[in-house]
Amino acid sequence: MLFEEFKYFNYQFPEPQYLGAKHTHLAWIKSFVPANVKTAIDAFAGSQSVAFMFKQLGYKTISNDFLNFNNQIGLALIENKDTKLTKEDLKLLFQQAQNKKDFELMENSFTNIFFEKEEAIFLDNFRANVPLLENPIKKAIAFTVINRSMTRKITMGHFGHTQALVYAGDPERIKRNRSLIRPIKELFEEILPKYNDSVFDNKQENRSFNKDILELLPTVEKVDLAYFDPPYCDSHADYQGFYHLLETYTEYWKNKEFINGIKRYEPQRYSGFDKKRDVITSFKKLFELSEEIPNWLISYNNRSYPGIEEFEKLISKYKDVKVEAKTYHNGRGGKGSVAGSQEILFVCKPKKKHFVSAIQQQEVLNERL
Repeated sequence: MLFEEFKYFNYQFPEPQYLGAKHTHLAWIKSFVPANVKTAIDAFAGSQSVAFMFKQLGYKTISNDFLNFNNQIGLALIENKDTKLTKEDLKLLFQQAQNKKDFELMENSFTNIFFEKEEAIFLDNFRANVPLLENPIKKAIAFTVINRSMTRKITMGHFGHTQALVYAGDPERIKRNRSLIRPIKELFEEILPKYNDSVFDNKQENRSFNKDILELLPTVEKVDLAYFDPPYCDSHADYQGFYHLLETYTEYWKNKEFINGIKRYEPQRYSGFDKKRDVITSFKKLFELSEEIPNWLISYNNRSYPGIEEFEKLISKYKDVKVEAKTYHNGRGGKGSVAGSQEILFVCKPKKKHFVSAIQQQEVLNERL
C-alpha cells in the first residue's frame, strides 16, 4: 500500500481541552520518532494524543496514566479496536436510574459550584447508569465523553477555579462560548460521534493502564520507544487540582474529604513527579527502569524544575541526548505555556560505543601501573 505508515491517519483524534496536551505539537514530536519502532509506551499519557499518534503509526501502543479519568480515554481510544456507543446505549445511559439514591455526590457536593442543581442531578443519574453497560470499553467511552462534556461547559476547561457559574451568567462570555449555557446532555450527544469515528484497529494488541509508571515499567517488555511527558514541576503540575472533578466523578468517591472552594479531593494520589522534594529521585528511578528501552522522547518546559541543564545531566548518565526547543508565541493557559516560554523535547538515543583496540587497552593499563 502506498504511504503505508499513514493509512491510519484518516482517523482523527478528538481535540482535547486539557492543560499541557500535546495535540498541537504532534507533527513536531513525530519528526523525532526514530525508524523501525514496533512498540512504544506513552508513560504519562494525559489526554492520550501522543499514544493515539503511536497507534496511527501502527505501533503496538502501551498507554499509562496514574489518574483513572485519563486511563478511561486510553481504554476508549487506544485499547479499543472496534467498540462504539450506540443509540440503544444512550437510551440506557439517559434513562431514569433505578438506584438514584446511591448516586447523589454531584448534587450534594458540587451544586452551585460548577453546575446548577438540574445539571448535577443529570450527572448523578448518568453515573448511576454507567455500570449497566456490561462492556468495559463502552463504559470507558461513556466516561470519556461525559468528562469531555463537563470541560466544554466550564470556562477555561478545568476545575481549579470557582467562577464557573459567574462566567455562565456573563453575556459577553456566552457570546464567545455558548457551551457555557448548553445542557451537558446536548454537549454529550454532539461530541460522541467524534469519539465513535476515531475508533480503529491498527492490528496490534494495544493496552491502557492506570498505574504508577515506576510500578508498570518492570512489567513491560520489548519496548523500542518511551515517550515521557511528566508533570512540569513548578510550572503547571497540579493536574489533580485542575481536574479533580473528573477523577472524583469517574471514581465516584464517597470516602474522600472535599476541601477548598473547588471541593477537590483529599488526600490526593501520590505522583512523585509534581513536588520539588520528590521529582529528582523519581526521575532517577524512571531512567534506571527505562535503561533497556533504546529510545526516549521527553517533553519538558524551560520554566520547570529541575532546570534544563541539570535535567540534561540526569539523562546523559543513561543516554546520548539532544535538546530541541519550540517557543510559545501565544499563551495556551497554565504557567508552563505562557507566551515566550519554551516547549522542550529531549531526544534520547543509546550511548555510542567507542571501540578500543587491545593495544590501547594495554597502554591505558600500563599508565595505571
